[in-house]
Amino acid sequence: MNSNSSSQTKPPSREGFSTNLGVIAATLGSAVGLGNIWKFPYMTGENGGAAFIFVYLICVFLCGLPVMISELIIGRTTHANAVGAFKKLAPKQPWYMIGVSGALCAFLIMAYYSCVSGWVFSYIFKAASGALTTTDPTKTTEVFTQATSTIWSPLFWQWLILFLTGSIIVMGVSKGIERITKTLMPILFVLLLICDIRALTLPGASEGLKFLFNPDFSKITGGVILAALGLSFFKLSVGMGTMTTYGSYFRDDQNIPSTAFKVMISDTVVSMMAGMAIFPAVFAYGVKADVGPSLLFITIPTVFSSMPLGTFFMILFFLLSSLATVGAMISLIEVPVAYLSEELKLTRTKAAILTVVAIALVGSTATLSSSVLKDTLIAGRNFFDTYSFLTDNILMPVGGLFITIFIAWKWGKENILEKGSNYGQLDNTSLLTNFYHIVKFVTPIAIILVLLSGFGVF
Repeated sequence: MNSNSSSQTKPPSREGFSTNLGVIAATLGSAVGLGNIWKFPYMTGENGGAAFIFVYLICVFLCGLPVMISELIIGRTTHANAVGAFKKLAPKQPWYMIGVSGALCAFLIMAYYSCVSGWVFSYIFKAASGALTTTDPTKTTEVFTQATSTIWSPLFWQWLILFLTGSIIVMGVSKGIERITKTLMPILFVLLLICDIRALTLPGASEGLKFLFNPDFSKITGGVILAALGLSFFKLSVGMGTMTTYGSYFRDDQNIPSTAFKVMISDTVVSMMAGMAIFPAVFAYGVKADVGPSLLFITIPTVFSSMPLGTFFMILFFLLSSLATVGAMISLIEVPVAYLSEELKLTRTKAAILTVVAIALVGSTATLSSSVLKDTLIAGRNFFDTYSFLTDNILMPVGGLFITIFIAWKWGKENILEKGSNYGQLDNTSLLTNFYHIVKFVTPIAIILVLLSGFGVF
């Protein structure tokens, strides 16, 4: 048995997921978030619809899924946080910086993600109050501007969602993360299904389905391919330490390739369901699909306002959007919390409080980027855009690249086959061999393309 195999034994005092359903729900909760409800639809609208989705799915199989499997194997093998995992597998070597990069990435993502999550939560109440019941996009633009350009209202919503998420983290892995995600995921699917049924029964909805499922391959450009590559990272929560951390809570008999594949398929289904809730309605009422990031906050309210029972379905849509943010935020906060509690020996409660307070302080600069800090720029970008640029274009691709280099070139095929098969208990040698070749040669090249694009090389 390989010398690294001794790290498979989980310390008895360390928490983990208790059931297979809990594993899938928590991991899916990390992957499903605003990337599905907000980012996937608007990027699909901007980049040509079905052709973009086709390229995205290829990128998921060749890039996102291999990195996810790599992170889960590393986490489950070591049963350690994102930094400690690499310290165990490569003692006294600088590979642990992959984990440091991941923890920093998760923290900076939360700085702006919590800001957007606050907007989404506030929109539940705006929809219920009738403030969004209008078919005039200039009025929904005014509502969004007011929601983001003031000081205390957006800060209140950001801090509230951070407090709620931090409270779940304090409850622990099984009683907090696992229990909450097992509850939220089914509710999310049901709400999406209700919104889908409503959208698909609208007159003219077929045009939206054509946009989603009938590809025009002439729309595929280099920019579309690079956008799809970057989205595959963001949506599957890879390259930011979350999957390494969650993998560390897996049971020793968990089938990692199967679990990762189920999560990837479920995440894609959620994205397509979100698209089916949005684009048939958008096309039914003659609204442009390529409006970009404002699709969720400015365009969607006008679309729902145009349909019968529109306010009811608008509330449902923003409610499911809010639920989608919770699972992702839990996983992002858990990365630095696990690091602080294991590497610096803080109690889980102290680690959670410290992390949430730090995110609230740093994240407030992102939230205030539309108001008092709008003229404070870093290399031409405000704080919100700076955090987004650093994480999406640099830290995630760099983290993913070095994870693939580590697992394929440093750790090697023997360890992949041994740990990925649960020490021979699973008959998946052929699958793992194919995975090894993809993660060694194909995935790094794809990630390098994303990284070069992030640096503006092309």
